[in-house]
Amino acid sequence: MTVGIIGAMEEEVSGLAARLAEAKEEVRAGMRFLTGKIEGKEVALVCSGIGKVNAAVAASILIERFHADCILNTGIAGGIAPEVKLGDIVLSTACLEHDFNVTAFGYEKGVIPRMETSVFPADQRLLELAKTCEEELASGVTVHTGRVVSGDLFVASREKKEELYRDFHGSCCEMEGAAIAHTAHLYGVPYLVIRAISDQADMKATENYPEFTAQAIENFLKLTLRMLKAL
Repeated sequence: MTVGIIGAMEEEVSGLAARLAEAKEEVRAGMRFLTGKIEGKEVALVCSGIGKVNAAVAASILIERFHADCILNTGIAGGIAPEVKLGDIVLSTACLEHDFNVTAFGYEKGVIPRMETSVFPADQRLLELAKTCEEELASGVTVHTGRVVSGDLFVASREKKEELYRDFHGSCCEMEGAAIAHTAHLYGVPYLVIRAISDQADMKATENYPEFTAQAIENFLKLTLRMLKAL
């Protein structure tokens, strides 16, 4: 079994990269793919770069070239739901692209025309496994399950945050997860998004982001490592 792991930024994958045994490197589409073993599991790890297109390309390469049997997307996100606080973790139940908008043709926001679904469910087995790994986290870290909404936009206003919660019932927002989910759906490959909250997606988001990023990364790294051990 090969586990594909995608992080958008170097700081989101460096902790995992440092733990790779028997590491090898291959560059595809300008992205550095690292393969090896973590916790005895075969892993293909990539820093995709920020945004939906980068994430979708990375996911495709993990599946086509490295034969990933499942994909984990780890990283940080902005909290949307009222109960989701700084440092918490959100495990995706499903993902949706919030910036897909063809309402001019009568579709609801987020709907992708001529697809059977625009909401991509996470793999239930991966989700349940992640939920059993909560005990590895530091005390005070709360794990939520919910919808991850993605778009090529850093959300930093109360109005946009409220819109994403009202229209899409999002638990958190970021810029890659739904593109990975969409790609995994097309290939029929199981996926899960694991996001730690670095900001509250409001007018203080740009202030909170650098302050809480390091702790958020530590939180999702612990959970991801525990999952790899249990897989």
